[in-house]
Parts: sequence; structure tokens; C-alpha cells
Amino acid sequence: MSNVNKLVGLTKYIMVLPSTRASLFSMVFLSFIIGCIVSLMEPAATDSILRSIFYGGSTGFLIFGVTSVMSGGVTQPIINSLNGRHMKMKQSMFLAFASMLIVGVIYILGSIATVFSSYNYNYTLDSLIFGIAILFAFRTIVLWGTSNINLLKSISIAAIQPILILSMVVVMASLTSLTANIGNFSVVALSIKIIISSLILMFAIYSFVTVLESPMRRNLGIGGLELLSLAIAHITEGSQAMESLFDDMGEPIDTLIGILSFKGKNGIKAIFLTPGIHPGPIGHIGGGNMPTILASKFDTFTMVSHGPSTHDFNPVSSKELNKVEEIIKEALNDMDYSNTASKFYRVQNGDAKVGFQCFNDDLLMLATFAPRGFDDIDFGIGLALTNLAKSKCDIENAMIVDCHNSFKDMGRILPGNKEVFELMGAVEKIDTPKKENGIRVGCAYDPLDNMSKEEGIGQSGVKVMVVEVGDQKTAYVLLDSNNMVPGFREKIMEKVMELGIDCAEVMTTDTHFVNTLSGGHNPVGSKKQDEIISYILNCTRNALNDLEDVYAASKVCNIEDLKTMGPTTATELVTTISSIIAVSRIFAPLIFLLALMIVFIWLFSWAF
Repeated sequence: MSNVNKLVGLTKYIMVLPSTRASLFSMVFLSFIIGCIVSLMEPAATDSILRSIFYGGSTGFLIFGVTSVMSGGVTQPIINSLNGRHMKMKQSMFLAFASMLIVGVIYILGSIATVFSSYNYNYTLDSLIFGIAILFAFRTIVLWGTSNINLLKSISIAAIQPILILSMVVVMASLTSLTANIGNFSVVALSIKIIISSLILMFAIYSFVTVLESPMRRNLGIGGLELLSLAIAHITEGSQAMESLFDDMGEPIDTLIGILSFKGKNGIKAIFLTPGIHPGPIGHIGGGNMPTILASKFDTFTMVSHGPSTHDFNPVSSKELNKVEEIIKEALNDMDYSNTASKFYRVQNGDAKVGFQCFNDDLLMLATFAPRGFDDIDFGIGLALTNLAKSKCDIENAMIVDCHNSFKDMGRILPGNKEVFELMGAVEKIDTPKKENGIRVGCAYDPLDNMSKEEGIGQSGVKVMVVEVGDQKTAYVLLDSNNMVPGFREKIMEKVMELGIDCAEVMTTDTHFVNTLSGGHNPVGSKKQDEIISYILNCTRNALNDLEDVYAASKVCNIEDLKTMGPTTATELVTTISSIIAVSRIFAPLIFLLALMIVFIWLFSWAF
């Protein structure tokens, strides 16, 4: 779906957190600096600069540093004991550090206001209260939104850091001359100010979350915060807990899978699959890593290409792929092999290109619009194209691969798009090719272990299968990637054909394993093109050296009751989330700015 990429793109707001040690050091260092700044700005200070730095830095360290470190150390085990989303210590410490920065900056601003104010009033204490109230609200919404625990528990845990800071302020004021910096105060008045300020911000948070969660609960029966928490858990920890939500929402569908098998002297040598199942939605969730999961279920070289499908056909959980495995293994035990095949040909109509090759009485088609950008081809269109090919060429089975090899955002091919008629025109140009006796196949695989999903490479790396019929060698190159930058396919093909290859096609699996990255889009070829090409060439050489006589067999099988997101639920989920995002862009600034203004007026207006 077109909006899924937008939702995945929200991951750009999820940061890579620093280590626990880095957060600890930052809290210690910056708390000392905050105290120094405030102490040096104190207009009544008569101490030397060094004494002010030492005294102020020590005070800042005790009030902000020690309390924040304690808060980070306590928050993590409490969250985990409540059976919420597992929290790591580095996450707890970074939350404490970010919270400390909020109150520290506001504390400094209050001191600056005191220095430059024309009124004879110390704003530092009220600024400290204002910062603590914002700190409390910030911690509450973060814990409630990401830890999958209820509001009351979130409030209780969020209050740890503010309470520790206030307690330290009271202790320091009673034991030292801290009141020279923050002014005189009573504990009762201080408590009333903080409680009322916090209640105002809590009301704003509750109103905001309630308004935004209601469409999700009404339409899909799930909590928006629960979904957010599980999504963050997957992106940051690889958790698959989100699958339980998708399983409740999923719809069973029937789809197809094309299976092409090559048998050599030692048994099955290679399997080429084209499933009408989409490898999504993201990472390890559902079928996100389907190409690697499916291939790993077989003891032989297996290529899992991208069949015609969109995000509507995302499996709700990786367990659904067990059904696909059973269908494939059952088919492999009931296939008729022969050594007849045609050479590889390619036809074109408009921008649509269809490469095709016959094996026995079955036809394999590879569809692309490259170098023009495109994305998923809808399952219904793929079904129509295979039926058209069967009637046109008088063959038993037809399989089609969506090569997925030239990226364009929102470039899906759906019923009614002109690309559909370009594809149909290309298929109509296919003439039943002449078949010959004798097939040789060579295979090679490189997991590309020294490359990562940052370069757009999934766990299955690159696989190359060379098919030789007569005097023609054809290279099927499959990258475990989610599409590729326009023009990269052509560069790869040009280099591959310099190795003595007559025809070639480059495909991607459309794995969404590489899409747990910021921005949502990660087509291969945006980085390290030359290095990737060198690996592909090496893999192709190995495949050429691996050529041996084989027999081929193919089959198209039905997959029944595969639980997927389905067209209805998938569309409703994306539409609901998109509407929530649109509303929050307006509603969030309004409600939180209003709440902050009320708190600000409550704390400061009577001072003027």
C-alpha cells in the first residue's frame, strides 16, 4: 500500500540510543555544568570564581546528577517487573538524562531571568518547579506510550525523578545556603505549586491520548499506545510481539506459489520460488524476512523471488510461512521432470519488459519496467497475466515474477493503471518458444556478511543461477533487497554479460528486513554500488563453474487460508494511523501549548 512506506518512514524519529555509560557520564558532567552556570550568575555571590564553580557544580551534581542516575537505575527494574515492554538499562538511563536536560535548561533560564529582570524577584525556584512539571509530563507520556503499562502505573514511575530532585532541593536548602540561589520557600507552597502544575499537564496528556486512541479502538479493537509500544520494541529490540496483534486482525486468503525445481545427479540442485505473498510489513514481523526464512527451510540452493503481491498479502506472523513450506515440500514430491527447455527471450510493450523461458510445458515470466520506477504489482494483475499467457501460448502452467528492480515511491501497479495494459500487451507478444533437449544449471550464493541492511542487503545476500540451454547462458541474479535505485539493474546486467552471459535479469526479493531503518525506503544501490557489483560478478563466475546437466519440473500450487493483513484490515489500519498522524499534527501543539501556558501563568503571573 502506498501509505505503508509513509508509516515505516516514521522510524526516522526513532533514535539510536547511546550506551548506559555515555548517559551516565553525560548526566554527571552536565549536571555539574548546570550548577556552575547558575552559581556564577548569582548576582549576590561574593565568593571567588573557583569557589562558586566548586560549590555550584557540586550542588548541581547532587540535585540533578545523583537524582537522575538514581531514577534511571530504579525505573528499568520497576518497568520490567510490571510485565510491560522490556526496558533496557540504556533506555532507562537515556530517559533520565533527557529529563534532566529539560529541567536543567529551564532552571538556567530562570536564573538568567532573575539576573536581567527589572523586578526584585527570584524566578529560579518557579523555573525549577516549571521544569520539574514538564519533566514529569515528559516521563509520563514516554513511559505510557512505549512501555505498554497503564496510565496510573506510568504516572507513579514517572514521578520518581521529580520526587528525588525535589527531595534533594529540600535537603540541600536545609543544610546549605542553597536558598541564596533559589529564594526562600515553604515545602507546603512548593508542593501545591507542583501538584497543580502536574495535574494540568496530566489532563492535557490524557485528553491527547484519549482523542487519538479512540479511532484505533473503535475501528480495529486495539490500543494505539499498545501498537506503538510493540512497534518500538520490534525496531529497537527485534521483538515479534506485534504479531499477536496482527493475528487478531488478520484475514485468511487463498493465493498461489510458483515452484520451479532442477534435479541433478545428486538430487534437487536448485529451487526457484515465486510466491504470491508479500514479504512485509517490516523487519522480522510477519513475512518481513520471508525470503530468508523460506529459503532456510530447504537443504538445497533456493531462490525466493518476489511474486505479484502488495502489502495486503503480508502474513500476520512468521508462523504462517510454515503453511507455505508444507505446500512446497508436498509439490516437490509430486513433480514430473524432463530435460526440455527453451532459450530465454524478452519482449517489450511501452515501458513494460517481460523476459520469459519455457521449462517443459510451463512458462516462467519476469516482469519489469526498469529503468522506469515502479513498485509492487498487484496479485490480481499477476493472475490475469498468467492466465493470458496460458491461453496465448497453450501451456500448462505460467509463473510470473515481479522483478522489483527500479524503485519509485508509491509506484504500485494496480487495476486500472496504464502499466497493466502495457504488461498485457507485452504478454500478448509472447510466442510459444521452441524447446530444446538439454539443460545445464549452475548456482552460487554469497551471504555478503560484510555488508548490512544499511547498504540495503538482507540476510540472504546475493544468489545467482545460470541456466544454459543450447548455446545460450542466462543469469538469474537475485539480491535480498527491497527494490533498487533506478539504473542499477542495467549496470549490473552490463557487467554480468561481460562474463560470457548471453541474457540476464536482476531481481530483488522485496525483503522488508532492511526496512527497520530511518526513512522507510532502503533500495539497494544507494550505497557501495561497485562493491555490490563485484560480489555479483564473483557469484556469477562461481555459478558458471558449477554448471551441470539437470532435469526441470515446475508447478503452480494453491495456498489456502493463509492469514494475512488482508485488503480490508490493511487498508483500515493504514487509513486509521494516517488520520491519527494528521490530527495529531494539529491537536498536539494546541493542547500542549495551551497546558504549558496555563502552568506558566499559574507559576509566574503573580510575581509581576
